[in-house]
Amino acid sequence: MLDESETALPGNRREQRALAERFIPEALDALAAERARAFLPAIDRTEELRIADDVLAELFGLGALERLLADDTVENVTANGCDAVWVHHAGGIKRRARPIADTDEELIALIRKAAARLGRNERRFDTANPFLDLQLPDGSRLNAVMAVSERPAVSVRRHRHVRVTLDELCSLGAVDDTLRDFLEAAVRARMAIIVCGGTNAGKTTLMRALLNACDPDERLITIEDRLELGLSADPERHRDVIELETRMANIEGSGEITMQQLVRNALAMSPDRLIVGEVRGPEVVDMLAALSIGNDGSMCTIHANSARAGLSKIATYALRSTEHIPVDVTNRMIAECIDFVVHVRKSRDGHRRVDSVLEVAGIADGEINGVEVFSARHTDTARPSGRLQASTLRRLADVGYRESPLDGNPTSGDQPCHR
Repeated sequence: MLDESETALPGNRREQRALAERFIPEALDALAAERARAFLPAIDRTEELRIADDVLAELFGLGALERLLADDTVENVTANGCDAVWVHHAGGIKRRARPIADTDEELIALIRKAAARLGRNERRFDTANPFLDLQLPDGSRLNAVMAVSERPAVSVRRHRHVRVTLDELCSLGAVDDTLRDFLEAAVRARMAIIVCGGTNAGKTTLMRALLNACDPDERLITIEDRLELGLSADPERHRDVIELETRMANIEGSGEITMQQLVRNALAMSPDRLIVGEVRGPEVVDMLAALSIGNDGSMCTIHANSARAGLSKIATYALRSTEHIPVDVTNRMIAECIDFVVHVRKSRDGHRRVDSVLEVAGIADGEINGVEVFSARHTDTARPSGRLQASTLRRLADVGYRESPLDGNPTSGDQPCHR
């Protein structure tokens, strides 16, 4: 029986897998008959199921990696060659696993086959293209390198909370109920939000939760280097969504589609919100331009170690763009069209929490004024730490938000989630 993730696969591939699922039992019956004629012991039912799973994984998935990813507690799988395999579980547990291929060459062949079949666009993985980033059918993200390292290296990052909501993040301890209510109101009030954080800090998960607070009928256009948000997998929450993905050049060096091209094209597609994840280069200029011409409520993610560092990254990317926009000009654009920067951090215990919300509060002498309205400096989760601007409060009040007391002294202790 096909699992839920197969609904994301191209129709011909679903048909091929369904056909394989019908043929495998026939092949096993033929094998059982041959063994009986040769007076060999019969294969028991458990072994037959294992063989069937292995064949399907080899034909349509990631071979031995499939068994590791079948465990819902697994967050990441890393392999330094075919036999140095590590599994990272929720809660910070790390263990050594069995080899996922017999040789490094076999591992490369497995990843190359996945690159050709599993993504929306066929991607190459060879000495000319030794880097691979790929979204798997279940939403996980696979990264692989070869040739530039002594042995091929593979990492798979699971997205365990694909349809997460702000309520669920609250129950997980990533936010408390005060911050949840604030973020929900900021989305409904169509505030422009940047989500930033380090590698594997939970930026995509938080972005999904924010987007799940949008009106289901809003037209969302997402732009990604590799598909991760997966909003189209939940048509009840997102009825009108277009997901755009970059494309590598073909073997002749043509056909490349960049983030910047996608952002520019998205503006002609009548979006209610433009979602860019993750901003890494010159597309930041077009994103800021999009926000400044009326795409209220748009969002993006960016890799940064603090909320203020996220703003600095944007200015740096704009300076490096072909337009070479000066920092003070970029800062004025940010001050005009960005409302909040939300920073998420992964702690040593493996938990991911929002630890800062910075309100962009204008500009002075070319520098952005920012007020940290939520902070986790004195608590595990971010608590109120500064006053919102009066204009911001009016926008939030229009969608029913009532401000908690913000006297500049963070409330001690966590606040439980309630609805």
